Amino acid sequence: MSFSFPRFFLLSFSVLTSQNVFRKDEVGLEIAEIAIPAVLALVADPVASLIDTAFIGHIGPEELAAVGVSIAIFNQVSKIAIFPLVSVTTSFVAEEDSVGRSDTVELENVKLEEGFTVNKETEELLPKAEFARQSSSKTDSYPNERRHIPSASSAMVVGCVLGIIQAVFLILAAKPILNYMGVKSDSPMLVPAQQYLVLRSLGAPAILLSLATQGVFRGIKDTRTPLYATVVGDAANIVLDSIFIFIFRLNVSGAAVAHVISQYLIAFILLWKLTEHVDLLPPSVRNLQFGRFLKNGFLLLMRVIAATFCVTLAASLAARQGSTSMAAFQVCLQIWLATSLLADGLAVAGQAMLASAFAKNDYEKAVTTASRVLQLGLVLGLALSIILLVGLQFASRLFTDDVNVLHLISLGIPFVAVTQPINALAFVFDGVNYGASDFAYSAYSMVVVAIVTIFSLFALSSSHGYIGIWTALTIFMSLRAFTGFLRTGAGMGPWSFLRS
Repeated sequence: MSFSFPRFFLLSFSVLTSQNVFRKDEVGLEIAEIAIPAVLALVADPVASLIDTAFIGHIGPEELAAVGVSIAIFNQVSKIAIFPLVSVTTSFVAEEDSVGRSDTVELENVKLEEGFTVNKETEELLPKAEFARQSSSKTDSYPNERRHIPSASSAMVVGCVLGIIQAVFLILAAKPILNYMGVKSDSPMLVPAQQYLVLRSLGAPAILLSLATQGVFRGIKDTRTPLYATVVGDAANIVLDSIFIFIFRLNVSGAAVAHVISQYLIAFILLWKLTEHVDLLPPSVRNLQFGRFLKNGFLLLMRVIAATFCVTLAASLAARQGSTSMAAFQVCLQIWLATSLLADGLAVAGQAMLASAFAKNDYEKAVTTASRVLQLGLVLGLALSIILLVGLQFASRLFTDDVNVLHLISLGIPFVAVTQPINALAFVFDGVNYGASDFAYSAYSMVVVAIVTIFSLFALSSSHGYIGIWTALTIFMSLRAFTGFLRTGAGMGPWSFLRS
């Protein structure tokens, strides 16, 4: 196979027609089967959170503000562990599952003697007639047979440990953290905020465990089961909210308890379904891969911190320009980030499929998959640009009636809309890099991107204010997309086969 930098991009982007991008071949159908349920699962949680917030809003404004601060703290602490855990688990499980399937198929195809075949459960040689009789008495055990995937067992242990550590940390440090966030001892928000944060922290082990399990399901290319579990859990959360808040009068404590119960329900459903496919008890402790998890998890943790710092710094600089700038920035930022959920679905599909292809050294499948998800990402980004450019002009009034805030939102809309193709490609390239287990490059390139972005934010915000902040964020996403292009298109690292 012979590829070059121009040829790869010609392959990826010169055939952007609906006939090519959306054709229903094997790769296209596999992407759709993984990406669509993944997107729906990602969207389900924000929708449930909005409903949850609406329930709490009926208690009172102080309680709503208190819960808002607590949720922000909980989410920031969780994000540090969640993203590396899920991403690493998905890639490792996809690799091991793919190799396991290949070994099974190869074993079954071996003919050691004419008229005989291999029984895939006992690995013994059987006459074909006897094998056919046994097979007809039951359904095929593969791929429904339980199999050992060491990374799945490792992910469960790591998820539980991280969840317990997070719960203990937030429970013990709840008040100091809230004080640091501006909720002082004399604030009426302190008591409800502390109550909510402490109770919700009890659900941290379930959240980390369920997300590790979702990483395993993504690795075996099953995103439907996590979707079903998430929908059931979120529905239970909504029902329990109404019961605990309005019937039992537990107020914010009731909301927290409802959320914790729903998270343990999701974790139980996912574990129950996972044990049908995977034997979570490893043959021995030596089969667990904690060193590999910790090494690559640390690299992705570095990446998460670098990316989060850039966005947090941008929000801080907007806040320094006054409440009007901060309000407008927050509205645009939330829309900007929410649309990334759609691209994340493609990233999940690309990651799982590429990890499988690389594990089998199927480089043709790797190139085809990377090209297709990038094509779909670009088309998705262009569609979102048009929708947001037109829709936000009218929808911005749903967020505020303040004339000054609306004016600044209108200045931010072009940045939010026009950068959608860049954002989509950046997020999809994340999935491509993770699928190739290129975690070191992902981490170090993000640190470089963050350094450039930080200088841009300070320089442009001081010279161009609100517009400067959005210009710097555009530079941030453009550099993220470019580093993905550079690695793949130039045939570096795991993509070096493209230059052969």
